[in-house]
Amino acid sequence: MTERRMPRVLVVAGSDSGGGAGVQADIKTITMLGGYAASAITAVTVQNTERVYAVHPVPPAIVGEQISVVLSDIGADAVKIGMLGSADTVAAVADALTDFDGPIVLDPVMVATSGDSLIRADAEQSLKTRLIPLASLITPNLPEAERLLGAEITEPEDAAKALYATFGVPVLLKGGHAEGGNEITDRLAGDTGVRTFLHPRIDSRSTHGTGCTLASAIATGLARGTRMDISVQKAIAFVSAAIAAAPGFGAGHGPMGHANVREAG
Repeated sequence: MTERRMPRVLVVAGSDSGGGAGVQADIKTITMLGGYAASAITAVTVQNTERVYAVHPVPPAIVGEQISVVLSDIGADAVKIGMLGSADTVAAVADALTDFDGPIVLDPVMVATSGDSLIRADAEQSLKTRLIPLASLITPNLPEAERLLGAEITEPEDAAKALYATFGVPVLLKGGHAEGGNEITDRLAGDTGVRTFLHPRIDSRSTHGTGCTLASAIATGLARGTRMDISVQKAIAFVSAAIAAAPGFGAGHGPMGHANVREAG
């Protein structure tokens, strides 16, 4: 009998004490989608559904060593990168992944759902020059895209094209922060143009960790060998299902119901 190997995803991200976002959301997502999750923790955060109270960074050298020892033993079929925080951590992650030849999904985490900043100013330029060039896909939301472009976004499709032209890396520009409407439009920009993904906007306050979940779901699809656009489509469906299945915990932006999504494949 041939053993079927689980797709391995290495997550580089911060820890969320509330369990809704960060590495906790990543591990839940990868597990529900049939993958194996390993992790390199970049920071310990003190947070709940209402706000981020404190961030305690892990020393950059330790972040890099976590990546290196996992890759040298367990290996990975894809890497998902989330919260990094500082330029030194960005550099450590980039150095550790220089020789990795699998897909890398980079979620440029800059602002929490609550509005709290999750990245230092000195890290933004390092993110652009050191990590984005290594990525197979970046997944900014509209506020993050504005910071990456250094300009206000009025036409999201043009912004998606501009991000791809600027960085030379496929971009999934998420549309959840756009105001109004009953639908959300996400745009995947690459060398074949822009593909749009329309899905219903769910009226819910349980949206903490949507970006982490989406990026990890995409990474799991890519780790399995699924085509990029199909991985994106399935990941969007998983996030929507997890929001709909949310347990309703907390007084603020609550966690999603990853474990309640039955059709996870």
